[in-house]
Amino acid sequence: MKQPCLLFHGFTGGPYEVEPLARHLRERGQSCEVPNLPWNGDSYHHLKASHWEDWVRAAEAHAQSMTARHGSFDMIGFSMGGLLAAYLSVRYPIRKLILLNTAVIYVSPGRMLEVIRDEWKYQRKVSLVKATSTPLRATWQFTRLVRHLKPELSQVNIPTMIAQSEKDQVIHPQSARYIYSKLRGPREIHWHPRSNHLICHSDDAPNLFRQVSVFLDKE
Repeated sequence: MKQPCLLFHGFTGGPYEVEPLARHLRERGQSCEVPNLPWNGDSYHHLKASHWEDWVRAAEAHAQSMTARHGSFDMIGFSMGGLLAAYLSVRYPIRKLILLNTAVIYVSPGRMLEVIRDEWKYQRKVSLVKATSTPLRATWQFTRLVRHLKPELSQVNIPTMIAQSEKDQVIHPQSARYIYSKLRGPREIHWHPRSNHLICHSDDAPNLFRQVSVFLDKE
């Protein structure tokens, strides 16, 4: 019987960011939980009042629930959700950890401007709209969370798979190398050359999903 899996979305995102991967896992017989977490982008006022420690507590509540119902489980975190997933893996009976475009090193300003220009060109202004509508206080809390949880990576000693988009417009690809160098347990890293930040919706997604399946099935 396959382990249940808990999946976390990223900062100002939502379950849609990882839902294609959850759907793939369900199709192979793995139960998945993809909660809508309090750092989502649905409510400006809620984000404005948020504190990074509230986000940690919310993440822990889901891990506690999974532990109570299932014992051990697998954990997947995307972007900021990846850092929280790593934090949980040190404290809860997580069997395997998967980190997707995990937020450690941010994209360079020059690269972000290039992305914004491309989005205007193609009239896809999602990142620009998000950047201008996200409360500054919430962004500050995001940076504080990264600063506080980054040291947790050196405590992770369970099998971990790292996946990084080479065209990520939000998280610098160097993040993946940094994470790989800090983990203590067995780990592997996979690069996705055609993917932007939303890796589960990218052209590389089928390859990513295969890699995830192989990783989770390893003894």
